[in-house]
Amino acid sequence: MHLSPKNSRKLISLLTIGSIIIILLLVVYWYRLGIFTNETKMRAYLADKKIIGPLLFLLIQVVQVVIPVIPGGVSLLAGVVFFGPLMGFVYNYVGVCIGSIINFFLARYYGKPFILYVVSEETLDKYMQWTKNQKKFNWFFAVCILAPVAPDDVLCLIAGLTEMKVSTYLWIIFLAKPWTIAVYSLGLAYGSHWLMHLIGQ
Repeated sequence: MHLSPKNSRKLISLLTIGSIIIILLLVVYWYRLGIFTNETKMRAYLADKKIIGPLLFLLIQVVQVVIPVIPGGVSLLAGVVFFGPLMGFVYNYVGVCIGSIINFFLARYYGKPFILYVVSEETLDKYMQWTKNQKKFNWFFAVCILAPVAPDDVLCLIAGLTEMKVSTYLWIIFLAKPWTIAVYSLGLAYGSHWLMHLIGQ
């Protein structure tokens, strides 16, 4: 059965809602295990997941960039909570970079029809106006990737439609992504620590 772009976006929206419900159920489950209120229990829970845990998280992070069914902030928070600020940052950075590179090449290979399975034509057209001048778009793209609130995943797809050099794209991703992820990681680390302390009272 052929899935139209419109139905694909609806499916992604439904999967997003489903993923949020699953995440909430997992949070309740983990809370009952005490891993949010007791650091010892958290470490014990992760002790037998030293290999599969990071690999599974990296896979989830890559998938949520390519198929945005999980809110990015949620996955970034998960990395910080379960692996700490440092390793959480590393896993977040690696996963997001891999996903962003995949997005670029998917858009470059499959073109606009592929992107319309993920975003609406209105959203695509709104950002495509920046691509009329490649040099200006390169700077626009770099600034947006550096900014914490920019729609990175959409812009990575759009970059694949332009004549941006692969090397330019990679440099922007590798150099700009760490700063936004670091800001998120630090903010979420302190926020989650405060929340865990509040819950534990």
